Amino acid sequence: MRKVAIIGAGLMGHGIAQVLAVHGCTVTLMDVNEDILEQARENIRANLTLLAGYGLGHAGDIEPAIGRIASTSVLQTAVSGADLVIEAVLERLDIKQDLFKQLDTLCSPETILASNTSVISISEISRSAQYRDRIVGTHFWNPPYLIPLVEVIKGAETSDETVEMTFSFLKDMGKHPVKVWRDVPGFVGNRLQHSLWREALSIVEQGIADAATVDECVKFGFGLRLPVLGPLENVDMVGTDLTLNIHSYILRHLERSQEPSALLAEKVRHGELGFKTGKGYQDWTPEQIRASRERLQEYLIAVIKNKNDS
Repeated sequence: MRKVAIIGAGLMGHGIAQVLAVHGCTVTLMDVNEDILEQARENIRANLTLLAGYGLGHAGDIEPAIGRIASTSVLQTAVSGADLVIEAVLERLDIKQDLFKQLDTLCSPETILASNTSVISISEISRSAQYRDRIVGTHFWNPPYLIPLVEVIKGAETSDETVEMTFSFLKDMGKHPVKVWRDVPGFVGNRLQHSLWREALSIVEQGIADAATVDECVKFGFGLRLPVLGPLENVDMVGTDLTLNIHSYILRHLERSQEPSALLAEKVRHGELGFKTGKGYQDWTPEQIRASRERLQEYLIAVIKNKNDS
């Protein structure tokens, strides 16, 4: 698979296009908004320039990579002759279902159709399509050019061959793909992430600790272990017997609500939208927002450099 179409040129779409173009793919980036397409090209150039400045790539490779990315606002033009189509549009089931119904008729049955959804069922997304065996989930993480993980999700009717071909392709693209064999909402990564977030929000709502303290407990505590010690490896390290004893006591005290946090909903009603408005669970100045984003970017780049140097 060397010819790829990406539908949606926003935050995730242009980042995925960047990854594939750097690894030699011919990419067509499609969006109905011409301004977003133009901004996507500028963002890709800025990203590649930044990475080259840190020694992750060469300045001389930037324009050739960008040259492998074509842009169009016409869906049929984008997918013509594509070996793989990756959808990265709004996270709404109805929009995705309609798109995959169109892709099913525009693409040959051999073309793999992938969704970058982060939580929506692949089986639901493919419901209106005829060739559902070639529809698969490919959940990239933001930013896709810095975070290696891609979850490859098998829908109810996705063929094993589609999963294996997609997995192999992503590995060739320098990603770290994993296979998710059951199509459940949130897949693996977001089920884990939002389980943690639910408890974190609950702790603040119950007045156990403030938001800054919750974040400090993660960043300066068990969070330091997570890049090298996953939760199940940690279970085996401390012992399944100890884990059973702890869970026999603690689980009954953890948040079990199936509804979003009432405090979270209240903040949204009051327009306290976090970085977007400068106030959420904490107050944020423009300088603090910029510093937070830069810390994350520099950390991820350092991780990649360390991996490449080892």
